[in-house]
Amino acid sequence: MSKDPTLPHSKRRRPERLFNTPLECGFRLLFVLSACRPESHDVQRLISYDYLLVHSGDVSDMHASLHPATPNRGNEWVIKRRLVQSGLHLMFARELLEKKLTHQGILFSGTELTSAFINLLHTPYAQALRRRSEWLISTFGDFSDDELHRFMTAHIGRWGTEFESMSAIKDLEL
Repeated sequence: MSKDPTLPHSKRRRPERLFNTPLECGFRLLFVLSACRPESHDVQRLISYDYLLVHSGDVSDMHASLHPATPNRGNEWVIKRRLVQSGLHLMFARELLEKKLTHQGILFSGTELTSAFINLLHTPYAQALRRRSEWLISTFGDFSDDELHRFMTAHIGRWGTEFESMSAIKDLEL
């Protein structure tokens, strides 16, 4: 639906977002938190995990990315905090995960209800999330927070730059 310029600003409808809503992000993180149970993680690690889950093809030949490649997608890792926090709080409000206040800060973990809920889901997307979440935890679960941060910062500038190369090739005169 398009915006009606004759309506007051407060009455205009925003176009619906299809991707990267708090609901979608929280839903994805349920799979991750179930795969790493009983471990608890802070928001920063979950931001990295969500990026790696969605863009698994950036770091693995075993799993294609869940979502299409976009230019400069590495920037998502830097700006995803609010989305991940909103998604986690949405799932917490539905009692689908646990939130703990610790000396390390606020940590999130999956519960029996988390696993029971995602085990009810059998769509191809849910199955892909399950497989990639298991891969993600087996690949990055033993990384310390510092190791994961170093890995992400070392690679972030390369993810999404293939579009720049394609654009440069298109501009060549042969």
